[in-house]
Amino acid sequence: MKGRTYINNNDNNKTGIPSLTEPSISDEYVVNDAEDGEVEKGHGDVIEEGGEEEGEEQEQKTSLVLYDPLRRYLLELRKYPLLTKEEEQNLALVFKKKGDLKAAYVLVVSNLRLVVKIAMEYQKSWVTDLMDLIQEGNIGLIQAVKKFDPLKGIRLSYYASFWIKAYILKYILDNWRLVKIGTTQAQRRLFFNLQKEKARLTSQGYQPDPKYLAEILEVREKDILEMNERLALPEKSLDAPSVEDYRYPIKDLIPIQETPIDQKLSDEEGKALFQKKLKEFYEILQGRDRYIFENRLMKEQPETLQEIGKKYGITRERARQLEAKLIKKLKDFLQQDGTDLSSYQINIGGR
Repeated sequence: MKGRTYINNNDNNKTGIPSLTEPSISDEYVVNDAEDGEVEKGHGDVIEEGGEEEGEEQEQKTSLVLYDPLRRYLLELRKYPLLTKEEEQNLALVFKKKGDLKAAYVLVVSNLRLVVKIAMEYQKSWVTDLMDLIQEGNIGLIQAVKKFDPLKGIRLSYYASFWIKAYILKYILDNWRLVKIGTTQAQRRLFFNLQKEKARLTSQGYQPDPKYLAEILEVREKDILEMNERLALPEKSLDAPSVEDYRYPIKDLIPIQETPIDQKLSDEEGKALFQKKLKEFYEILQGRDRYIFENRLMKEQPETLQEIGKKYGITRERARQLEAKLIKKLKDFLQQDGTDLSSYQINIGGR
């Protein structure tokens, strides 16, 4: 049977498409890229194309068999023939220049087999529903058709494979756990490569040591340990009974990180009193002291000592002495009634 492309990987990955993880092994289905679009089940039982009567008769014979959406989908793929390089080029040019949706539709459906092929590589490695992966891969294929430039001289299938893998891998990462494992690009890359590298080292008889893995993947050993913990630890509901005391849920025993309400009220009261004292101190100042207090101590962008000295015709050192004298005077004023407001003084002049 000419032009057949296998999806199962029992013969050392005959797909020819590189994957970011170890390819899975699928013994159920084989999709053929031949022009007749046949679909095989098992290890060679070919389901030939037949007429509607033959299809109805076959459905009647298997009416007691559970409905298999994947098998049905693979049978539907036979309706869409593969495109030659010239046909693909012409359709891509029409879509790029005129925005013809019919041309885009033909480009998409003619490459649906590619999505199935890539999805099955990841299905068993990540224990994910294959139909979900196919759906995500189809979205990636549509995006690839939108972005494809036929003038670059490459086939759509090659370009689309990267978009398809990107969408499938993002779906796996987002749905691997209820709590997201990888929130940054570095963590997402490590999530996929760590499992693959561990499997490779184990198959070669090596112990996947975190330090050695960090050297191979070019990351910190700390990152390897953190990702191992994330992958190993199970998820727990906050409403589940705690281990320490089953009468209370876990969420009731988690310490609160925010500031207690009584401390918040105390801080707000202290700040209000501090602002009031500053206004009272400002009212009793005159001349240079008032100017230094307003433009040097209280301003968000305070004037320099050089600028103050130039204004009053004094040296920079003399301006510094006046500032130090004024700060001491302010401290004495804030403590004269016995109220401790020293913790707020550090914000004066942005210091």
